[in-house]
Amino acid sequence: MKHAEQTQNITRNRRGNGKWKVGLLTLLLSYSLTLFTSCAPSTRVKKKQAVTIDKPKEVIVPPKKKISVIDFENKTAYGQRRLGTAASDILMTELGKSGKFILIERAKLNKVLEEQKLQTTGLIDSHTVSKAGKILGLDAVVVGAVSQFGIKKGGSNYLLTQSKSQVAECTVDIRVIEVETGKILYIDSGKGVAKSSKGSFLGMGTKGAYDETIEGESLRAAIAKFVDNIVFQVNARPWSCRVAEVDADNIYLDAGQESNLKLGTKLIVYSQGKEIRSPDTGMVIGRTEKKLGEIEVIDYFGTNGSTAKLINGKRPQRGDLCRLIK
Repeated sequence: MKHAEQTQNITRNRRGNGKWKVGLLTLLLSYSLTLFTSCAPSTRVKKKQAVTIDKPKEVIVPPKKKISVIDFENKTAYGQRRLGTAASDILMTELGKSGKFILIERAKLNKVLEEQKLQTTGLIDSHTVSKAGKILGLDAVVVGAVSQFGIKKGGSNYLLTQSKSQVAECTVDIRVIEVETGKILYIDSGKGVAKSSKGSFLGMGTKGAYDETIEGESLRAAIAKFVDNIVFQVNARPWSCRVAEVDADNIYLDAGQESNLKLGTKLIVYSQGKEIRSPDTGMVIGRTEKKLGEIEVIDYFGTNGSTAKLINGKRPQRGDLCRLIK
């Protein structure tokens, strides 16, 4: 009996020890989990104040200059006057597509040349260009010539098929003249090539007649190369306009909205005196100038005119020169 009680006590002690061990293990696991969780990497998202994006600065576009093209001379034995006129038309179109200039119609320039009894071909000199350009208020004039033009023909003629090919090659020379001084700003020569092919089978198809479109295509190929350089060279010169008229209230300028002359623009006005000529070449390199004062553009009138008010200095007169304040 006594032995049985001792056995039961031992069993109860073992069970108690087992429960105690299980409890201790559970406690250790819980502590380890808590410790692990606290040591594990964590990610926190903190809401930051919104970043204000700076507004891009306004791009200042300079006012446009006035330019025109005189009918090119055709120095070749081909096409009579047609090639020169076509070359001038193409250049005017390409300059217009650039959007960098105010184009003055060639008809107006030709009329001035005729009225002044001046030559109207690509051979006119810089002085003549300058004189005609000033009457129209131009900044620059382009003169030029088609110096070479030729058509090469080829093809084949077989029993069932026939083909014809034409290749037009041309050379165009230009000069860009600054009206104010008569100085040549840019001179260049460009070559253009255009091809045309036609064929037929058993007499059916396009006939191999002369294709006049390749004339224009070859001229355009030569002239398109000039446009970027013309834009750069002309716009590299300081922009200016003229005082067109003055009354008691306003100063009227020959540049406005079409020229991209912004309201609020401030200009310096100069009166110009005698011509300054190079002692070596005799060419006009400028004019004597006297600063009169400053004006501010306040309104537009017409398609390309503006009115201004005097800010300081002496009131200008008709014909005085206005330049942008740097």
